Amino acid sequence: MHGPAPEVNVDAVPAEGLLLDVREDDEWAAGHAEDALHIPMSDFVNRFGELTERLEDDQRVYVVCRAGGRSAQVTQYLRAQDIDAVNVDGGMLAWAAAGRQLVAPEGTDPSVL
Repeated sequence: MHGPAPEVNVDAVPAEGLLLDVREDDEWAAGHAEDALHIPMSDFVNRFGELTERLEDDQRVYVVCRAGGRSAQVTQYLRAQDIDAVNVDGGMLAWAAAGRQLVAPEGTDPSVL
């Protein structure tokens, strides 16, 4: 692939958009977007089918991690598979800073690890 992965600002992610969170399990458990699909980058190739099962024709995938590095790599991988994917600039840190909703297990306050 050539060049950086395309990015969008967290405010450009639509509420009904397909948000793919590629952070590891402990990061996800600490706090995540409620309707996000969680497939850790470390297991992404093995679990790729979980994403394709959720995809509708020509649907854009918004890829997020903590700060944007891992999600940029996954975005490039998806684009190489002819999937319309964009990296969420600033990751979950930007998501939380923008006041977007985070959820965590009951009894814990959501946070971004």
